[in-house]
Amino acid sequence: MGHLFRMLSFSEYLRARGIPFRFFTNADAVAESILARNACPYDLVDLQSTDGWQQQLVQRHGVTVWIDDRLDTDGRHAERMKACGIPRVTFDDRGAGAGGADLNVAALAFDANEALAGANVLRGPRYLVLNAGIARYRYRRPGPGSVLVSMGGSDTHGATIRVVRILKSAGIGATVVVGPAFRHEAELRAELTGDFVVKRNLPSLFEEFSRHCLAITGGGVTPFEANASGLPCIVIANEDFEIPVARGLCAMGGAVFAGHYSAIEACVLTSALPIAQMSEAALANVDLDGAGRVLDEIGRLL
Repeated sequence: MGHLFRMLSFSEYLRARGIPFRFFTNADAVAESILARNACPYDLVDLQSTDGWQQQLVQRHGVTVWIDDRLDTDGRHAERMKACGIPRVTFDDRGAGAGGADLNVAALAFDANEALAGANVLRGPRYLVLNAGIARYRYRRPGPGSVLVSMGGSDTHGATIRVVRILKSAGIGATVVVGPAFRHEAELRAELTGDFVVKRNLPSLFEEFSRHCLAITGGGVTPFEANASGLPCIVIANEDFEIPVARGLCAMGGAVFAGHYSAIEACVLTSALPIAQMSEAALANVDLDGAGRVLDEIGRLL
């Protein structure tokens, strides 16, 4: 879901500049409904197929730039894209196919010693693609207040349940936002008390951000979106690769790290935090210009 939502945000910047685009995605009912709701043209493809679907789609739609937003791409895919003769951009790609990319956008790369493949690597949060709609909800939080929990579109490992248990035991209530692919409904219902409000399929997560003073999130793009709106975060890594991302964001001042989902540091979730100071740091260090910077670099490829 994180990859899909990032490209939905990017597509809004493309629309604003009058640049046509098309999504290629594997069959998934949730993803398809989201694309349809956002009026995004798309084709369904088997991403693991070896039948040369890449070249067929490039020719059918007159594609001039190809963007891969997947966790990893492989060497075979890179070779097939090279044969298409068009520039290829990839996002946060650690796969074998990254080396064949003309541009590797690694906005969530915080380890300066990590060797990243690609002809040109854009490293660091200056190149984060964040939703432009956040701008209308940016403001400095004055101090402690209500808490939001948002552990991602699918919350693969059920971290939401662990967070609710910790907050409940400390007598802390929260608004819990679950994404379109959330699969832990029964477990969540079993933990809820009157101190918790659950919200599903929000039309705007950013509008919900504006109602709170602290967010507990996963370690992907969501805490950066929250910080861009001035909302401080407690970050929990849902995957191992999110650990350096979380620590990198925390070093910017707008968040604190509560560890991996398998061993959440409960004391961090229940401690008093300098909300106003963190909010100020968040607004100063996470801006909304990353997509424009990426688009400028793509323009140079052409």
